[in-house]
Amino acid sequence: MTVTSKTILITGAGSGFGALAARALAGAGHTVYAAMRDTTGRNADRVAQAKAYGAEHRVDLRTVELDVLSQESADAAVAAILADAGSLDVIVHNAGHLVTGPTEAFTPEELAAVYDTNVLGTQRVNRAALPRLRDQRSGLLLWIGSTSTRGGTPPYLAPYFAAKAAMDSLAVSYAAELARFNIETTIVVPGSFTSGTNHFATGGHPAEQTVVPAYEERYAGLMDQVMQRLAGLAPADADVSQVADAVVDVVDAPHGTRPFRVHVDPANDGAEEVSRVADRVRTEFLSRIGLADLLAPHPAGR
Repeated sequence: MTVTSKTILITGAGSGFGALAARALAGAGHTVYAAMRDTTGRNADRVAQAKAYGAEHRVDLRTVELDVLSQESADAAVAAILADAGSLDVIVHNAGHLVTGPTEAFTPEELAAVYDTNVLGTQRVNRAALPRLRDQRSGLLLWIGSTSTRGGTPPYLAPYFAAKAAMDSLAVSYAAELARFNIETTIVVPGSFTSGTNHFATGGHPAEQTVVPAYEERYAGLMDQVMQRLAGLAPADADVSQVADAVVDVVDAPHGTRPFRVHVDPANDGAEEVSRVADRVRTEFLSRIGLADLLAPHPAGR
């Protein structure tokens, strides 16, 4: 299969899934803009690493300043890509923030901050990029979800899980609303990878610790137990690079043939089984109300 090179923007590409996917996509022959914030400050070393990787492997891996918490930053990033590359074909919504701790311990403002990054951040990027994709009547939105949306959900991760569920719901609605603009949607759904990313190492915690001791008394060592059990569920050959490989497979697939949802879940927490039912219900319902054409991308009028 001959793959046409695409211009790709991937958010949160300084580390974790984002950095791995950016390198894998560049290696597949695409022009990739690895977006991250504070590119001249705390992430300057990651910018340098991306540049060095591109030079060493002779791939087109570029970086762009993008803070998903700012509409102005999202607008500027998309404008910079269009000025530099002259095109934009794929948006990979990857930026996210994880926090751990008893749900009660988080203030409403702290929950809102997680939602702001994981959900509203995608909306800011969409508002910046979709006018271009709609005008050209083509494109792909690829969302990095989480099996927590419909699978097993251990305690102490509620703010992250709730935000990921909201992002998944947003992606599902966008899929139907963009189909008549010939814009395709795929949700890549990683499971729990306990090594190979720094999600847990860089995750946040509740700033106010007053209620934490009460939970520690009855749930002492809970997160350590969860991490150990999740690691034990994964097969020996589970590797976080499988998520990046899945992203490449989706991007490289011919337009109109991409799967709506792809699970990469070595621990098999049940999300794929539940999603299969939910996506079937979505398909059947849209068909019942005469909107079956919204299930796949196509030019308006077809």
